[in-house]
Formats: sequence, C-alpha cells, structure tokens
Amino acid sequence: MMLRTLAMLICLAGAPLVADASQKVSLAATTSGPRLSSHSVAVVDAESGQLVYEKNANQIQPFASITKLMTAMVTLDANLPLDDSITISDDEVDRIKRTTSRLAVGSTLSRHEMLLLALMSSENRAAASLARTYPGGKAAFIAQMNRKAKSLGMHNTEFHDATGLDVRNTSTAMDLVRMVKAAYNYPLIRQFTTTAEYDAHPRGNRVLHYKNSNPLVREGVWDIALSKTGYIEEAGRCLVMQTMVGSQRMIMVLLDANGSAARVNDAKSIKTWLEAHPNTWLSG
Repeated sequence: MMLRTLAMLICLAGAPLVADASQKVSLAATTSGPRLSSHSVAVVDAESGQLVYEKNANQIQPFASITKLMTAMVTLDANLPLDDSITISDDEVDRIKRTTSRLAVGSTLSRHEMLLLALMSSENRAAASLARTYPGGKAAFIAQMNRKAKSLGMHNTEFHDATGLDVRNTSTAMDLVRMVKAAYNYPLIRQFTTTAEYDAHPRGNRVLHYKNSNPLVREGVWDIALSKTGYIEEAGRCLVMQTMVGSQRMIMVLLDANGSAARVNDAKSIKTWLEAHPNTWLSG
C-alpha cells in the first residue's frame, strides 16, 4: 500500500481544533514516512495542532474500544458519584460479538472501578454498566456521546454503543485526534488509561488481576499521558496515545493494524522516525 509523504500544517493561533488532513502542506516531498501496518494514521503535535503525518486519515471506519474514551468523558461530565456501587446485570452480557468477561453477572464494583477497568483493560461489561446507570439509561447515554462528538467537531463520527463492539461505531483518524485531545483534559482519564495494573474484588475476597491493554504502558519506558487500545475484527487492531517524543507532546492515532504487535511496532516506528527527523516537524 502506497504511503503518503510527510505532511504538516501549522494551525491558526488559538485554533481549537487540529488541522484537517485534506489541508496538509508537504514540507519535504522527498522525505517518505515510516513503513506502517496500520491502514489509517494521524500524528499531530498536541501543543501546536500541527499535522505531522497522515495516512488515510479521513477514511471512515470502525474504531472498536477507542470508543471508551468517549464513554469516560460522558460519564465524568454527568458528575455522578464515583463511589456508587454498580452491579453487573444481564444487560451487560455481549450479544453482539459474544465476547466473554471475568466480571460475572452479579459482580459489584464502584463506578470509579468500572471506569478504571473500562479504560485500563478495555473491560466491556464495565463500560456497558456505565451507560446503563446513566440518567435516562443507555439510550440517553448514546445520544449524549453523539452530542459530545459533534461539539468537539467530530463530524464524521457515530456512536451506537458504549463499548465499541458495535461495528456501527465509526470515525476517522482525524476525528479521533480531536477525541484524544479532549480526553486529555480529564485527569482521571489520563490516570486510568496509564495505570499499569489493578486488583479488583468484585465478589467478596476473590481477586481479579487486570493489566493495561497497551504493552507500552506496562513496560513503563515511554512517557505516555493517555492511551487506549481497541479491537474487533472489522476495525483491526487500533491504538491511540498522547505521548512525549523528544520535548513535544504528540497525539498518535493508529487504526486497523494487522495484529497486536503491529500496532505497537507502528507506534515505535513513528517515534523513531520523528526523532530521526526533528527539523522537519518540531514546532520550535
């Protein structure tokens, strides 16, 4: 698949949204980007809004559990008590993809813990329970997800569930840059998405050990401020992060890689490539 050349666009001062990929300006037509497995990619300087690299960044496609960043924002926007207990019900059982979960029906955790598990380890029943216990229930929750998306300028995005299991949850890499940028403003989202592991006690003394779904977070080598992985067959392996590259905060969106290792390797390739070409993208 032909990769596009390096591109960058300096946004207007104070512009609230990142540049659209269709408006990019090539700075070095002879400089080719890294070889990536991911089908859609957007890399943006989080401070300046510069679009550093893109590949099929405006193509609409499923984005799986990256959805849970919006789930978290809508939950936190509602200012619901985080210490409230939530019990997993039959409504949280996945009847779309028939995935399994270690959170059995009847398991009880706080809303705080459900949010943590949804973000850190992409626990689907935890995410679904947040939608069910929202004022007005799941329908009101999904409606608010879509309202929030539009308010962020995510005009090519649709939400139909809170987990990302629904293939109708679709977006673009550029829209997801906007979502990552917004999610970064929530301290709990930054904290929970970068927590390496957690022991939950949903049923008495039984301990369930959860790990972060992003190995780059677990390894602790990268300076990652926000992270989320995603996967369903139709979406491929997805990864979004806000991370430091040199002295710059970068937003990386990687969609539809062909394997778990591939999406991580793509992120590493982007970081290595940017560090090798600092004069072509640093905002000074």
